[in-house]
Amino acid sequence: MRQIELLRFVVEVLDRLGIRYAVVGLYASGAWGEPRMTRDIDIVIDLPMLQADSLCGVFPDDEFYVSRAAAIEAVHQRSQFNVIHPKSGNKIDFMIAKSDEWSAAQLSRRKLVAFEADTRGYVATPEDVILGKLMCYLDGGSEKHLRDIAGVMNISGETLDRTYITRFAGQFGAGDVWRAILERVDHSKSED
Repeated sequence: MRQIELLRFVVEVLDRLGIRYAVVGLYASGAWGEPRMTRDIDIVIDLPMLQADSLCGVFPDDEFYVSRAAAIEAVHQRSQFNVIHPKSGNKIDFMIAKSDEWSAAQLSRRKLVAFEADTRGYVATPEDVILGKLMCYLDGGSEKHLRDIAGVMNISGETLDRTYITRFAGQFGAGDVWRAILERVDHSKSED
């Protein structure tokens, strides 16, 4: 199963079950910025406990690996669980939406985009992709997250709601990193 086929399948399932979601991570940064290869699909979902078993049940045991216990625990802990397609090595990371202001905003602001002609789904906005990448950078310090942010800013830069990003970046403790990124972007524009 190709990754785009897995994405199409999971988006159709989430829509059919009425589970609110937003594709995040590299698929989202590629939708708004410069694409980069990935082996997993990251999706934030608002998964009620009553639907955890239904969601897990749509992935056939002979084709996928998913732990219902891990899914239920993820809903309780507001953490994440994954679904693996062993034959292809592709993986979906389902991240349960937190009960905070930003998580609610991220899901309410999502945008419907076309990944391919026959594959449409909801994606986090460019601002929310940047905020997610800022948090990943704070967690691990990997420069790849800063490159992803730069890619989104290169493509979507003029349309970004910088006030929105600044507000939540400050709440996450990423205000200094965000200001440094803005200074670098503004400096490179003044050199052009």
